[in-house]
Amino acid sequence: MPPASAGADGVSAAGLEFAGDAAVSSVFAFASGTVSGPALASTLIDSPLTDVLAWLAIGAFLAAIVLQWTGAVDQARRLAAAAWVVFGVFWLTMFPYYYYEMQSPLQTILTVVALPLCTYVAYLLYTGRQSLLLLSKAVALMGVIYLPVETIPVVRTWLIETTAAQTHYGMELLGHSPGINEGANGYQSRFNFDPDETVTGRTTYIILACTGIGSMAIFGGLIASVKAPLKRKVPAFAMAIGVIWFLNLLRNVFIGLASPWGWFQQDWLVSLMTTYMGAEANRVSFLVAHNYIAQSLSVVALIGITYLVVKLVPEILAPLEDVLFVLTGNEYDLFEALDVEEYRPANAPSALDQ
Repeated sequence: MPPASAGADGVSAAGLEFAGDAAVSSVFAFASGTVSGPALASTLIDSPLTDVLAWLAIGAFLAAIVLQWTGAVDQARRLAAAAWVVFGVFWLTMFPYYYYEMQSPLQTILTVVALPLCTYVAYLLYTGRQSLLLLSKAVALMGVIYLPVETIPVVRTWLIETTAAQTHYGMELLGHSPGINEGANGYQSRFNFDPDETVTGRTTYIILACTGIGSMAIFGGLIASVKAPLKRKVPAFAMAIGVIWFLNLLRNVFIGLASPWGWFQQDWLVSLMTTYMGAEANRVSFLVAHNYIAQSLSVVALIGITYLVVKLVPEILAPLEDVLFVLTGNEYDLFEALDVEEYRPANAPSALDQ
């Protein structure tokens, strides 16, 4: 949920629109100092480059699944390895957006480490760690859930505007009714607070990342990727989606009110973030609420939801074991640790045996 100046709605907080291959030329312009970081962020996020990389990676993952299904496991591993490299490059292209525009430390760090981590996964796959094909399948199915929402305008519009309407209803329950008008992204998703009546003179508008679809795709992909009875997978999926939806609305209401009403505009915070982090003074409440409080709590929430999903579908521990191996370099047997050995997928032997 990016902030937008309540008095300058005509200026897009998402940045300028560029056509064709302008993204590539702008990277070189940025390197030469003729284009600013925020302009580069806008160029990349509005260009077809990121969508092409995302679709290419997900398409390769899906093709690897088909190869594995037909018995061509070695070919599947090599193709999935290539897909992971492309996936890492995709996340690297998001760095300017999260660093310059969103000013999010957590998301910026994730985009930086994504490429080396994805390259490491590719190396492990290429050199024979077959179990990572299940994690690759999970990522492919996450993309199948997320990318249509990202790239089909009617679906994206419905999800953004529905989330905005529900968030506004949540604000009304707390005694605030600013109304909704068109945001800088072109959707009816901007909370129309009067800049003369609020503390910061700013407001926020809903973007796709504010809908919770990313987290929903993660759990949907994990649950769909493993073999388990539908009588357990369907309730797990419904529970995860329901909890994410509810917590996401609370998050949006919190940020949507904290930004205009300056809940975190304390002098010491404003001084710290404007002096050392380059923040605009009237944007401090948004940055604290969105980038620090909400994102930190989101990590806690994702861990909690993972625990609940594991209770219903322990089979998802198999790809999680590989995630832990990639992150730590150590083998873990989560099935044994949680005493659910009977749920270990037949094609996912104990990590300790690999």
